[in-house]
Amino acid sequence: METKEKKFLTVAPFECAWIKDLKFREAGRGCVSFDAFAHNDVTVVFRENVGSQHYHYKRDNSPHYTVIIGSHRNSRLKIEVDGKTVVDVVGIGLCCSSAFQSYWISIYDGLISIGKGRYPFQNLVFEWLDTNPNCSVQYVGLSSWDKHVGYRNVNVLPLTQNHLSLWKQVNSEYNGDGDEELEDEQTGYDKWGLENFLERWELSDMLFIVGEEARSVPAHKVILQASGNFVLSSSHEDVIQLQQVAYPTLHALLQYVYAGQTQISEAQLSSLWGLALRFEVMPLVKQCEEAMERFKANKKLSDSGETMELSYASSHIHFGGNFCCGLPINMQRLQQLRSTGEYSDISIYIEGQGLIARAHKVILGLYSVPFTKMFTNGMCESNSPEVCLRDVSPAALKAMLEFMYCGDLRIEDNEDFGTLLLQLLLLSDKFGISLLHQECCKMLLECLSEDSVCPILQVVSSIPSCKLIKETCERNFAMHFDYRTTASLDFISLDETTFRNIIQHPDLTVISEERVLDAILMWYMKSEKLCGWEVVNELITNSTLESVFKDRLQLVNDLLASVRFSLLPYPLLKKLENTSLSTQISAFGDLVKEAINYIECGAATHGNDQNERFQHRRSSYKELQYICDGDNNGVLFFSGTSYGGHPWVNPVVYKRITITASSPASRHTDPKVLVSRTYQGTCFAGPRMENGNICAWWMVDIGKDHQLMCNYYTLRQDGSRAYIRNWKFQGCMDGKTWIDLRVHENDQTMCKPGQFASWPVTGPNALLPFRFFRVLLTGPTTDASNPWNLCICFLELYGYFR
Repeated sequence: METKEKKFLTVAPFECAWIKDLKFREAGRGCVSFDAFAHNDVTVVFRENVGSQHYHYKRDNSPHYTVIIGSHRNSRLKIEVDGKTVVDVVGIGLCCSSAFQSYWISIYDGLISIGKGRYPFQNLVFEWLDTNPNCSVQYVGLSSWDKHVGYRNVNVLPLTQNHLSLWKQVNSEYNGDGDEELEDEQTGYDKWGLENFLERWELSDMLFIVGEEARSVPAHKVILQASGNFVLSSSHEDVIQLQQVAYPTLHALLQYVYAGQTQISEAQLSSLWGLALRFEVMPLVKQCEEAMERFKANKKLSDSGETMELSYASSHIHFGGNFCCGLPINMQRLQQLRSTGEYSDISIYIEGQGLIARAHKVILGLYSVPFTKMFTNGMCESNSPEVCLRDVSPAALKAMLEFMYCGDLRIEDNEDFGTLLLQLLLLSDKFGISLLHQECCKMLLECLSEDSVCPILQVVSSIPSCKLIKETCERNFAMHFDYRTTASLDFISLDETTFRNIIQHPDLTVISEERVLDAILMWYMKSEKLCGWEVVNELITNSTLESVFKDRLQLVNDLLASVRFSLLPYPLLKKLENTSLSTQISAFGDLVKEAINYIECGAATHGNDQNERFQHRRSSYKELQYICDGDNNGVLFFSGTSYGGHPWVNPVVYKRITITASSPASRHTDPKVLVSRTYQGTCFAGPRMENGNICAWWMVDIGKDHQLMCNYYTLRQDGSRAYIRNWKFQGCMDGKTWIDLRVHENDQTMCKPGQFASWPVTGPNALLPFRFFRVLLTGPTTDASNPWNLCICFLELYGYFR
């Protein structure tokens, strides 16, 4: 149970399997998907730490969740919290003892969701919310009750807020409507596999001549050699003579190799054993020997003609989507055949790059219908041992082949990771490799960041099967519109439909409607540098619309209607009224005049109160502007008034915000003091070791329902002379991954006890919204006796708040 190549796991009664890979990336948030075969009590345990093999949830006194599918002799679904039953419902989430069924269980801050299918939120059958959630569970255990439970295809998937929209439908393009019955979905999945190539002439490169009738039976060298030793050569004319073997015996052996199971009569069992031994298909040899021993012990080995079934079952658990799951194929041997090119029947070239890899048609055809058609429908590749591809990245092609042979997407995490992943996505779409496509989609969502959204959109916009990725990226762009249109000019290259979707997105979040106008004008003119409407206006004044907007001139009127001009300040509108933009672009002038008229006459007069152009955006920010040191305009003061609802009270006391320090709370390390309006002579955060470095910090959490794009902050020195010189002001969303907003090195500003000091936050990061902020001491203060005490008694934040 230690390697990723493991395929199948049987858990004995009253035991639990703990595997190091079965761990949520983020504590309290994750999803486990798996196939299970059981008569009852498919049991999954979620704990903060790994348990032992003989662990059982009934004897566990530590905090944990337990989900039991098919409890009470397969009649109920149960959920237990710390050993106490909190859910016990009849007839929901039952097991199947005749075949493997797919399930998923997700946990998100105490919300436990259970469903059938391979991906979260597909075929949801039950949800329960823990009002006192355990957000520390991270390890997943696979357990049982009084009968053995078989598990396979176990995967732990990330499940953050950004992932939810994709996980809900990531497989819909391939599996149809998410409401389909599991049985239908399972049947469709099982049709994908090596069994489709059993005794078929397509893509075969050898044959058996079997029986007295000299019947020809086609096969594939790479499959046979990866499952045994068939004494093959590397030529393309291999024939194995088996005149002394009956066809049913050979068919049973090939069916076992290609499908993982077969049927044979008792009378032919000995012949099958001999044939399997000859070709060294050792799992089948062992099963035949065990069956013959049982018959011998029961004295039932006879020519009764009864048929028995032999099924390959590995003792390991499998991760990923490898076709070898459930087949007697040696993965290490298969990988060796790929790397050496032995028995290859196709050489893959890339135009201008030469030979890239030698592969096997049956493996390519197994994953890709286009490859199968290429090799079988009479195209030049059908009769050629070579294929030449165009416009394909060699690195992406190699990664695709590795996925086909091993079932895992392995991309080195370096600076080219994102580019290679997008190239691989395009390649999987081109050749219809749905499993690889899904893995790429999941990985893209995992690496979605402030700087990757535009490059991803530029690629996925042209791929119909990536609609959900596209919608997720568009929403992400819209919610961070200020940053996306300021940090880089990548958005200029977005196509019209994508940019329109962003501009018109209901979750578009901006600090000023002027930024929407600036972004649209930059997009129209394909600007090579950041600029505002004033620059565009000057260009139009000194030139022509055609020379400024070029091929996007016909689109000018379309997107301008998405700007809510009525939200702009009245003086700015009057200024816009007299610009070249208004006089030369009729739609621009009309929209400006409409907004001015709206402000002068009011909404009621014009009946425009229901028109979205005259409404504030649903997710707009409130500007809390820095005026002077110690003013009452900051976010922390605002939270103390219940966001403008009543007179000020200390927001820490009333739990509007949370403040923590690098050292334990004490008389002189009091979070309340940092937002108090009363001066405190001694207030400090003491030092601690983090990642091998000494540091000290104060951290503010403005609340899970609030975010701030911080553009200014204020500190106040306490009564000591421990003046800070080197520190960072940082922000983050999760309390873990910090981004520098301003870095201070040998800053001499603080020089008096009780002194206020304020600093602006500039650059693109000032347009990123954060929930957590901290002042991090990175070097010693001027106090030689206690150089790592962060001695500040006041903190305030400013910017755009929501």
